[in-house]
Amino acid sequence: MTSPIHVNSEIGKLKAVILKRPGQEVENITPEIMPRLLFDDIPYLPIAQKEHDQFAKVLRDHGAEVLYLENLTAEALDTDEGVKDRFLEQMLAESGFKSGAMHDAIKDYFQGMSTLDMVNKIMVGVRKEDVYFKPLTLADMAENVDYPFLMDPMPNLYFTRDPAASIGDGLTINHMTYAVRQRESMFMEYIIGFHPRFANKDVPVWLDRYTSTHMEGGDEQIINDHTLAIGISQRTSANAIQDLAHNLFGHSKFDTILAVHIPHSHAMMHLDTVFTMVNYNQFTMDPEILDHGGEVDMYVLHPRKDGEIEITRKSDLKETLKRVTGQSEIDIIYTGDGDAIAAAREQWNDGSNTLAIAPGEVVTYDRNYISNDLLASHGIKVNQIESSELSRGRGGPRCMSMPIIREDI
Repeated sequence: MTSPIHVNSEIGKLKAVILKRPGQEVENITPEIMPRLLFDDIPYLPIAQKEHDQFAKVLRDHGAEVLYLENLTAEALDTDEGVKDRFLEQMLAESGFKSGAMHDAIKDYFQGMSTLDMVNKIMVGVRKEDVYFKPLTLADMAENVDYPFLMDPMPNLYFTRDPAASIGDGLTINHMTYAVRQRESMFMEYIIGFHPRFANKDVPVWLDRYTSTHMEGGDEQIINDHTLAIGISQRTSANAIQDLAHNLFGHSKFDTILAVHIPHSHAMMHLDTVFTMVNYNQFTMDPEILDHGGEVDMYVLHPRKDGEIEITRKSDLKETLKRVTGQSEIDIIYTGDGDAIAAAREQWNDGSNTLAIAPGEVVTYDRNYISNDLLASHGIKVNQIESSELSRGRGGPRCMSMPIIREDI
């Protein structure tokens, strides 16, 4: 295997993964700007970091190489001074500073730092008092006078799954839905383009961050080496899924996409917050995605000989999963054991958001004890991590990880 990215399933043994340890960007969340930053609580950073370090240790202890997003970015930018300058100019432009005196002042501020410090500070966010700037006009003085940041912090970055997601030997580098997260995928764009581990390795980008449609990695799941499941969700559009199908079909082994419509809510923002694969024929699921008849709205996409996409509507999840997996039986493990109160509580804390590290073995949050006990009773090996603070970001172990190499199954 020569490709630096190789992921043909959700459950193959995890060999390499990209994480982002929560940093000071989390402490730049205030109650007033929580909605802008897509948070509804403020994690306590020292404990969040301790919990994240435990998560990374579990992955390493099970044989995975753990890479950190900020280090990869800095290493990519250090390959050439021109690359670093191009990155900084693009980041400033996407932060609202294409040119002018403020652009120059912020750029001067960053250019006095090492590359890694610059990357970290961009992630943390730039406060107004960080940069010396003499306002030249009334507009300069009056604009956003009560807002403390020139460049927004990026506290969602510890959910590395969303900005980019591996598919086969390539990946999507995503155009994210909310403006506050759209800069996040720029880090992976430069890593793939310039880091020695990835650059000039013919890594296909199946969908890039410059498309007009929106997709996020939490909605992308790889059922097997020819089948994807993708959520039509709050953050991934049906048009993006069809665009991805056109790019994948005929250019990769993938010939089937199962598009699953899920409720558009903060508690169910991505498919992996309500549905994950944990073994060859076993899946976790929040029962709230089913309608009163126990069905779910789904569409199966296949390539046609004329290059167009054939779309078939389905509603029976188990039967559809049997067909695409080739399994005779499908075991659905319901969040909170299907109890209305327990399921709602544990779903809020990502009870369905398991990260498979091998067939039948997962990492979960310890606070979802009912779901964890149920997984164990279904024969799944459960590695629990502490979760009092990480869970406040509304994302679980799968959200916090971007696998780039898994063993084939």
